Amino acid sequence: MPRDDHFAKEKTAPKRRGLMLILSSPSGAGKTTLTRMLLQTPELDLTLSLSVTTRPRRSSEVDGIHYRFIGKKQFEALRDGGDLLEWAEVHGNFYGTPREPVEQILRQGRDMLFDIDYQGTRQVKEKCAGDCVTIFILPPSMKELRARLERRAEDKPEVIEKRLSEARNEILRWTDYDYVLINEDLQTTVADLRAILAAEHCRTARTREQIGDFVETLLHEP
Repeated sequence: MPRDDHFAKEKTAPKRRGLMLILSSPSGAGKTTLTRMLLQTPELDLTLSLSVTTRPRRSSEVDGIHYRFIGKKQFEALRDGGDLLEWAEVHGNFYGTPREPVEQILRQGRDMLFDIDYQGTRQVKEKCAGDCVTIFILPPSMKELRARLERRAEDKPEVIEKRLSEARNEILRWTDYDYVLINEDLQTTVADLRAILAAEHCRTARTREQIGDFVETLLHEP
C-alpha cells in the first residue's frame, strides 16, 4: 500500500476505546489455560491484566508474569490509596488489579484480558460497566473438575476438597455474567471466546461515537 493511501486509511478508519475481557471460573475449570491460549493469538493483540496478590508463589509461577507477589502491608497501601481497580480475598489471600496500567491500555484502543473471580468482576463492573465483557467458564462436570485439580498436583487433598466446596458457591454466580461457556473442549471454547470478542467490538453501544463521526463523513461525501 502506498504511504499516502496508508495514512488516509488510518485517518478515516473509526477508532475505538479498548475493552476489558473478563474471564472467571472455579479453580480447575480451565480459565488459566484459556487465558494463555488467547494471549498466544497475535491477531487478538490482548494484554493480560497483571494482578497483585499476597498468595505464596507456586513452583510453576513466575513473579511479574503470572502475578506480582507482594506482602500484605504493601497490598493494603495500594487498596487504601485507591490504586486498585478491584480487590478481593480468596482462599485466605488477597488479590487486586492496579488501576492505571489498565486505563493506559484502553486509551490506546487495545483490549485487556482479566483472569479474576466473581468478587473482582462485580467491582470492575460497578466502576467500568461500559468497558466490560464478562464471561464465566464452567467445567463439564464436578467429577472432571476434581480430576483436573488432582492432575495439577499442586495442592494437598484437604485443599482440593476446600476448592471443590468453594467451586459450588462460585458456580452459583454464573447469572452475573454476560456469557457462560462450558469448557469441555479447549479449542471449541477458545473459538467461542474469539467470536464473543469480535461481536463485542461491533456492539453499537461501544462504538456509537466513533461510528457516528464516520457516518457523518460518509454522508458529506459527494
